[in-house]
Amino acid sequence: MNRHKSVIPGFGISMGITITILSIVVLIPLCSLVVFSAKLSFSEFVYTVTRPRILSGYFVSISTAFIASLVNVVMGIILAWILVRYDFKGKRFIDGIIELPFALPTAVAGISLTHLTTTNGWVGQIFYKLFGIQIAYTRIGITVALIFIGIPFVVRSVQPVLEKIDIQYEEAAFILGADAKTTFTKVIFPEILPAIISGFTLAFARCIGEYGSVVFIAGNTPYETEIAPLLIMSELQEYDYSAATSIALVMLGISIVILSINAIVQASVSKRVNGKI
Repeated sequence: MNRHKSVIPGFGISMGITITILSIVVLIPLCSLVVFSAKLSFSEFVYTVTRPRILSGYFVSISTAFIASLVNVVMGIILAWILVRYDFKGKRFIDGIIELPFALPTAVAGISLTHLTTTNGWVGQIFYKLFGIQIAYTRIGITVALIFIGIPFVVRSVQPVLEKIDIQYEEAAFILGADAKTTFTKVIFPEILPAIISGFTLAFARCIGEYGSVVFIAGNTPYETEIAPLLIMSELQEYDYSAATSIALVMLGISIVILSINAIVQASVSKRVNGKI
């Protein structure tokens, strides 16, 4: 009896290569955080990561990242829907420019957004003169920068799922008397919900650790617009590597928790959707 021969190496070799690559690229750099943080005693570690200024940095980073990710979910669904369901001039250009935040250096994005949103900028002066709202050097500015950074994650997560949804399901819903709202909430939304959760989580995790595009527009006012990554850089500039890695370790823990919750929620949602089908 002839056995099908695999075109790739066997399990042992593949697993060895995988573990080696993960160790070099991911595990060893992350373990260095634990090594440097271990130079502090437990009480020193707790004191370092729970100082009022550090806690404020966590709050600013997490709150602005959460708000930006929620905005990105709404905008991302709309953009993905337009790109999938409509044909218009410039569609390919818009589809390509969605990924610009991936390729654009974050420092360039930060400088550009800062100039646009200052009280003398093209966008900032409109909000300041008409509504008295200052964007740059506030948490609003941080949120704007994070929206710019996170939007591709949601669009690219939802778009492929929308493309795979058979239009016949929607037509069947209309034939059975459902209106557009009911069709979207009962037929389309359950299908794209796992992708939405994935996009939100990826954007959220990315925004929490963002530094380059935020540091220029934030203003970096302690207890107001100072983000956690900036505090890490401040500790490094003072050659306090133990404090810097301790703060980074907490940020790593937050990211792991977010991704773990994402995996659990996605698994639960997928089971419900498959169960209904």
